[in-house]
Amino acid sequence: MKAVNNNGKIKVYASVPDSFQSSTGVHMNAPKMSQTELQNAGMFDVVISNDYDERVHTLGEIYFDSPNTVFKKDLVDKTWTETLDELKTKRINHFKSHVNSKLAKTDWYVIRKTDNNDAIPSDIQTARTNLRTQAATVETEINALTEKKEVVSYDFPNI
Repeated sequence: MKAVNNNGKIKVYASVPDSFQSSTGVHMNAPKMSQTELQNAGMFDVVISNDYDERVHTLGEIYFDSPNTVFKKDLVDKTWTETLDELKTKRINHFKSHVNSKLAKTDWYVIRKTDNNDAIPSDIQTARTNLRTQAATVETEINALTEKKEVVSYDFPNI
């Protein structure tokens, strides 16, 4: 990302635009300008910390960091209105819903077993058991977390 300050108003661009206006004037054919020419015209990189995680952060207002000659957006920790327990329940239920949708694909084996006493293939039974075990593990791990930020940023395993 790039940004330019035009008389106190900072404009952010995804990349160098074809043209832009800065405090030094209008600049045409900007993609062909060198890095030095862009900087002389007031266009600099926008830096966002590598620690940025949209699940737990918002970005502050953009400003120019003079010592580093870049525009920056600082990380701001999100706050949640839900209690820690409510966030845990929400995350656990989200994962269980995903597990249930996976189990639903093979529920017909269980129904067939109930109706006709037809055997459930062992690989299907193993996969279903593993899904339920994984759900229990995720629930235990989430319940062990002590901060809202940890709960919200908990990465579910691939199932």
